[in-house]
Amino acid sequence: MNKILDNLLYATTHEWAEIREDNTARIGISDFAQHELGDLVFINLPELGDTVTAGEAFGDVESVKAVSDVISPVTGVVSAVNQEVLDHPESINESPYESWFIEVKEVSGKSALMTATEYDEFCGKEAH
Repeated sequence: MNKILDNLLYATTHEWAEIREDNTARIGISDFAQHELGDLVFINLPELGDTVTAGEAFGDVESVKAVSDVISPVTGVVSAVNQEVLDHPESINESPYESWFIEVKEVSGKSALMTATEYDEFCGKEAH
């Protein structure tokens, strides 16, 4: 069962974004993505102060199956990096929506993001 949270927005590349009122965004990968990737064993993330660009890779995740880029759904400056997921990548498999990767401030652009309902329909098509 693919878990999707209503308060988040989703990219076609299976990242989620929690857009906040203070023009920041918290970013991670969806339940669908972690399920498709399998057990995650390593994560590569940007440094504080790095710029990320909507539609471009800002890091990657390595699973027992493959290495996959993580694509930023927003443009902005990295204001926080979740050290917990770097130290314990398996936490993403256990709780993908609590295991955010980065926070981005000064959000100036976004990819075309889907609501939870739209993303659920999109995942249904991807799975077939």
